[in-house]
Amino acid sequence: MALRGLPLNVAIYTTCLSAFLFFGYDQGVFGGLLQNPHWLNQFKHPGPTITGITVSSYCLGALFGCLINVVFGDKLGRRRAIWLAMAFIIVGASLQTSAYTLAHLIVGRVITGLGTGIDSSTVPMYQSELSKKEWRGRLVSWEIWFIGIGICLAYWIDYGFSHVDSAVAWRTPIGIQLLFAVIVTFVIFLCPESPRWLAARGREQEAIDVLSRVHDLPEDDPYILGEIEAIRAAIAIETGSGASKYTALFKKDILQTRRRVILAWFGLFMNQWSGINLVVYYMPTVLVENVGMSPAKAILLAGGVELMFPLGNTLPALALDRMGRRRTMMIGSGILSFCMLMISVLLSCNTEKTSTASVAFFFLYMLVFGATINVVPWVWGPEILPLEARAKGTAISVSSHWMWNFCIVMITPILINRIGWKTYLIFMILLALFVPIVYFFYPETSNLSLEEVDNLFLPANHHNRRGSITNAAKIESLESGLEKGNATEMIETI
Repeated sequence: MALRGLPLNVAIYTTCLSAFLFFGYDQGVFGGLLQNPHWLNQFKHPGPTITGITVSSYCLGALFGCLINVVFGDKLGRRRAIWLAMAFIIVGASLQTSAYTLAHLIVGRVITGLGTGIDSSTVPMYQSELSKKEWRGRLVSWEIWFIGIGICLAYWIDYGFSHVDSAVAWRTPIGIQLLFAVIVTFVIFLCPESPRWLAARGREQEAIDVLSRVHDLPEDDPYILGEIEAIRAAIAIETGSGASKYTALFKKDILQTRRRVILAWFGLFMNQWSGINLVVYYMPTVLVENVGMSPAKAILLAGGVELMFPLGNTLPALALDRMGRRRTMMIGSGILSFCMLMISVLLSCNTEKTSTASVAFFFLYMLVFGATINVVPWVWGPEILPLEARAKGTAISVSSHWMWNFCIVMITPILINRIGWKTYLIFMILLALFVPIVYFFYPETSNLSLEEVDNLFLPANHHNRRGSITNAAKIESLESGLEKGNATEMIETI
């Protein structure tokens, strides 16, 4: 018997959160292995350039995974895309775990990256299409929170296994990522397809059935009928405007699709050029080469720094809509720029005391990043993009994350080795520039429905009225609920 109501929603959330827990774990696990003596001996002590290629190959794979999703995502559907992502991840993680040469390891990382690219550009959209409006923002924030948990988990597992005197010290942490992929692979079969994707392919009755099961309401409930009517209206607009075509993503139309795709893309550019992956991937390396710590102490302290990440994430997960998108981004960029300045100044003094003092600003950096720039760009993308371009636009915006992730992860070990403390000045300047960019170009979208966000970009005489059908249905459903004595529950849905 098909799941419905709470059990079904638990299955959906388990799938999405496990996928993002893997996302974080896979990003964090390699950072703690780069100083492991058994890993170094196995791969013949690679230099900065080879290390950069090895680590960044995962990001390159993820970039191509996003591009695969741009082309095939709508054809596959959300569930099959997630399943395909997990298949790539299982193959790639198995190759990494069994690697004996760098070429073997890099191939495994590229294949794992392909899966992560598909996964990261599908899961947020899938969850948003199956979530109630009042939960959507918080659920996306919780996905990002689980990235932080995954990164922390990876570092502490790396630290625990660093005391094992064999290749198990690095093979086991890499192999653990298989666990998350297997969980998602099985649980996704309990989850429904996106009702919007089904309706767009003429499978409207299946879409109604999914909405009924997710919201645990009869198929003829006014709310369900209103939702399916709103989906019909959206599909009609999509078909009429041609906004679902690839060329429409880059045209200046009445929906301002091109501008909105650029804003979503640049949001994740800011996320990456904040310098976060210098800290996530290379924190132990930074502590060894820039601060002068021993490898064992560096891995332990790096685990402490990474704990700040989910701690900071907790604030937007609970209160992002009250914090505001623009203000959160601007305050975060300003504080992070200050952190990078202080790290640079303290490391430039080239003394043990000042170098050690710089560690405090790495802690502050991770705390503030987790609370600000880590979350907002991932929430902004689905909010800013018009419905007609959301699937392809999301994949394009997430490709920004992986493209710049690849560049930064590739060059960071070289920069740390060649210019040391000056590396942090690059990120300080960029973070300072993000403040006016957000102020002048990004709208505030907190506490707005997706239809109201559309209105921020549309001329006044073309304001989107899609939401009126659903809202009217909610009112009718409320009235029906009042007659049946279910007022409290119905009011909460509105």
